[in-house]
Amino acid sequence: MKIVAKKKLWKYLFWLGPFLITVGLTVGLVSEQWGLIPLVFIITGIVISGLGIIWQSYQTNWWNRRSTQAGTNALVVTLAILAILGLINFLGTRYHLRADLTESQLFTLAPQSRELVSVLPQPVKVWVFDINQNPQDRELLENYQRQSSKFKYEYINPEARPGLAEKFGVKNYGEVYLESGDKRQLVQTINENERLSEIRLTSRLQQLTNLSTAKVYLLQGHGERQLSAGKGAMSQAVQGLGDKNFTTSPLNLAETSKVPQDATVVIVAGPKRELFQGEVNALQQYLNRGGNLLLMIDPNTDPKLNSLLQEWGVRLDNRLAVDVSGESVVGRGPAAPLVTEYGQHPITKDFGNGNSFYPISRPLEITSVPGVEATPLLRTKPYPSSWAESDLQSEKLEFNADKDLKGPLTLGVALTRKQTPKSTSTPQALPTPSPLPSPTTQGKTSPNSSAKTPQVLPSPTTQGKTSSNSSAKTPQALTLPSPTTTPSSPPASSSQTTTESRLVVLGNSNFATDGLFQQQLNGDVFLNSVTWLSKQDQQSLSIRPKEPKNRRITLTTTQANLLIVSSLLFLPLIGLAAAVIIWWKRR
Repeated sequence: MKIVAKKKLWKYLFWLGPFLITVGLTVGLVSEQWGLIPLVFIITGIVISGLGIIWQSYQTNWWNRRSTQAGTNALVVTLAILAILGLINFLGTRYHLRADLTESQLFTLAPQSRELVSVLPQPVKVWVFDINQNPQDRELLENYQRQSSKFKYEYINPEARPGLAEKFGVKNYGEVYLESGDKRQLVQTINENERLSEIRLTSRLQQLTNLSTAKVYLLQGHGERQLSAGKGAMSQAVQGLGDKNFTTSPLNLAETSKVPQDATVVIVAGPKRELFQGEVNALQQYLNRGGNLLLMIDPNTDPKLNSLLQEWGVRLDNRLAVDVSGESVVGRGPAAPLVTEYGQHPITKDFGNGNSFYPISRPLEITSVPGVEATPLLRTKPYPSSWAESDLQSEKLEFNADKDLKGPLTLGVALTRKQTPKSTSTPQALPTPSPLPSPTTQGKTSPNSSAKTPQVLPSPTTQGKTSSNSSAKTPQALTLPSPTTTPSSPPASSSQTTTESRLVVLGNSNFATDGLFQQQLNGDVFLNSVTWLSKQDQQSLSIRPKEPKNRRITLTTTQANLLIVSSLLFLPLIGLAAAVIIWWKRR
């Protein structure tokens, strides 16, 4: 009886442990304060429950049973699996690993978008005023949000929150707005046929976060590419500049005689006729004062820019760049070089081995010039894949060792020159050394002047009045350069600063025309070149987002009916016939 009573007592004590644990949890949850009292109940209950389990296992020899060992092994394995799953979930939450297997990387942000969002200077929020939440749009917005905690988005039902819709000026369902601080901008209006576009969202985001606006002038008047839509125009390139917050305007140097002071970049795109010497001088003066110039010169043209390019160590080769390596891939013949090798430069740093092609191009010859840093941007493949063809009239392009140039060929180069601006003051304004006599006294030189008199620079207006009794060395003074042509400039004052001029020369302008601009990396080459020339470090130089390709199949009524009949009738009959044949053979 005593043994039975002790067993019942331990059983009651064992149930006291879970009871005390429940009391402690209840007190803590109800009071929302985990002080001393709930902790005492919980700890006491755990201790009593543990002692009860130990006593029970000792009395029944529970640990030595085969069922206990099997159950313990199963429990350990279960806990191990749960721990592994928890660790995987933890790592998956902290470190994102995504694989995009689509052809155009539809579910992966472009490098430009990632770089732009990762360095946002202030919080940005996207407002989508629509009732329905499209999964594809949400996926795109979540991709942006993963790049930075400063990027947020929210779907708003205009009917549920009319005040907010009125604040943004919403007129239709599907309008997407971008907000940063007190600035708001409409991105686009989405619907069933037009989903949220990465390229539009990134462009508007760049415009909203970029406080400065750069002015780009495109030279006109010599047969350059027209800026509005048309055959051979570059309206898409101009639109791309607008999306990157550039302001574009045409420029006719024959009318203005000099480049405007607000010009950040000047573009000369495919001139067919030569420039006046005054226009060339205006471009040279613009570069000398720290300007930035993009030259895209096609073959079979001579814009008379040799004097300008010679200062930078660039010569335009009159031969045609030929590349037979991409003839079957590009489908444009050997006169459209396919470029996959790029220089180590900010313009092309993210291109890798991407493709860009340049129909009807001319190679460039680069020579070293003191003070000019040159970096080749675009290079064709080595010979025999590419060469410079001199015989442009022949229908069959063949390499001629006597006239042609073996590849690789340079089709584009980026150059930088640092210099101190030259003084533009007149000779009279220059500081006059103390030994120099005034113009009114130079003509009164004593006949007995010493032989050192020629060291005094005579005035141009009085050189002819030098006394005939001057020393024999005096005529040598007449051969010295006049003040207007003195090669040694005066010492730079403390107010003068070193300026940096940038120049990009490309032997082709076709790549930036409508239709070709959006293919492969062609548009990135153009936009990155202008962005680098503008010296705006806040704008990312990378690969632009690509619009998804339209993969829809449009079927006629006959084709749709044939597809239905073949899938619902012919294919099942073929499967049934195959099954009957197999059954008959095995029978």
